[in-house]
Amino acid sequence: MITLVELKNGKKAIIQKIEGGPGLKNRLEVMNIREGKTIRKTCAAPLRGPVVLEIEGCKMAIGQGMAKKVWVEEI
Repeated sequence: MITLVELKNGKKAIIQKIEGGPGLKNRLEVMNIREGKTIRKTCAAPLRGPVVLEIEGCKMAIGQGMAKKVWVEEI
């Protein structure tokens, strides 16, 4: 398993585990980022910028700190 930060741009993965407290998990849940979901990392801004994800046709950005707590398995 790798984190979202380590996932290469353009690759798809399945979310395996989310580390963190209930606040982080709830915030990600609202954005439809939860265990078992298939996501695609579209890009990551340089210099610790946000990570842009696509889930079920919707694009969203999350910070590097959050992305480091989301563990995925590349498919």
